[in-house]
Amino acid sequence: MSWTSEKLVLNAFIYPGGHHEAAWRHPQSEPHRVTDIKLYQEIARRAEAAKLDAIFFADAPVLDSNIRYAARHRLEPITMLAALAAVTEKIGFIATASTTYYEPYNLARLFASVDHISGGRVGWNIVTTSADAAAANFNLEKHPANADRYRQATEFVDVVTKLWDSWEDDAIVADKESGLFADTDRIHPANHKGEFYQVRGALNLPRSPQGRPVYVQAGSSEEGRGFAARYAEAIFTAHQTLESAKSFYSDIKKRVAAAGRNPAHVKILPGISPFIASTETEARKLEAEFNDLVQPAFSLAQLNRITGIDLGSADLDKPLPREAVEATRAQADSSRHQLVLDVIDRENPTIRQLLHRLAGGRGHKVIAGTPEQVADWIETWFREGAADGFNIMPPWLTGGFDIFIDEVVPLLQKRGLFRLDYKGDTLRDHYGLPRPENIYTVPAAARESA
Repeated sequence: MSWTSEKLVLNAFIYPGGHHEAAWRHPQSEPHRVTDIKLYQEIARRAEAAKLDAIFFADAPVLDSNIRYAARHRLEPITMLAALAAVTEKIGFIATASTTYYEPYNLARLFASVDHISGGRVGWNIVTTSADAAAANFNLEKHPANADRYRQATEFVDVVTKLWDSWEDDAIVADKESGLFADTDRIHPANHKGEFYQVRGALNLPRSPQGRPVYVQAGSSEEGRGFAARYAEAIFTAHQTLESAKSFYSDIKKRVAAAGRNPAHVKILPGISPFIASTETEARKLEAEFNDLVQPAFSLAQLNRITGIDLGSADLDKPLPREAVEATRAQADSSRHQLVLDVIDRENPTIRQLLHRLAGGRGHKVIAGTPEQVADWIETWFREGAADGFNIMPPWLTGGFDIFIDEVVPLLQKRGLFRLDYKGDTLRDHYGLPRPENIYTVPAAARESA
């Protein structure tokens, strides 16, 4: 069975300074503009002119300890979305926000506000924060365990959904003659009492133009896949091989179907970080320039977070023993940990080579080639049932973004793989997703099977 979309989804995944960890050191980069909203407004206007679906911003509620070696500070993304919506008309915007360190009512109100401001162009990347250090920023002694975070996330999304749907679409009457402004029978308190939250509601905002923000999720663990099958409308994922991506794609689509949902309404979007030049040799040389700027102290700390192995005193020009990585599987980031094991099995790299593999995209696919080669790669994965589209992760800003927009997008359009113009106004329109029915107006039986 094929669930592949008719047209590619293309998001720009914008990271502070660019996705390569040493991007800020490259002569073409502009690290001083990481907190300059004009930079992101320029990117948003260019992305919209190219008809991209959305721009995505990751986030975490903690300062990265490796700020010493990389540009890892950032603007708060929900605030950014409002500033970007004001200078664009069609393109969507997706922001990360943690179910571990927000309260449902506050987050529901923030996203609902930006969804109204943008005319229905917003998505929420739902994450359970994994950084232990975040707890100390929120008056907590201890970071919640992984299983607890996913149970909390499930309840959090249920509460937020109730709040976003608390106003039926026709709740506002605004009858000047009678003096009736709102039909209060069509405004519903959440009245939620659960394991983690007690929320009265209703939200103090009506439903947005697209019903509610698009639910986005990132995570390939067993818990993450189960959560995605129940809630996600777009899934961000990382894969190094076509086979891995196809396996993940098929698994998620089957889980979505088993949950009683339409698999076509869940877009699976791997990340790719392309180095693009007029020849493959020049593209690989460009990638090498960035890798030569890597600070081993930063890269080793990142590898430690993925594998749980301290390699601070290791010889970087010797292979990383597979058995050492396998031994830390239980306590490590499961999806990225498996990705590292797969790279070791395929390539037996030295530690330095492994660091370079991870430097460009933290486990996402890094491609070096001509515009035609990058377009060929995208087309192959799309047609082979490995993806509904991609998160494009520019290695540096703005050059890595500009060349993809200028050189690759027109090729995809010429091949009939990507839109020439927007056909709707909301992010749901761009993704080909239906406007969700309000949970308070759907019959109970249908609600339980949805």
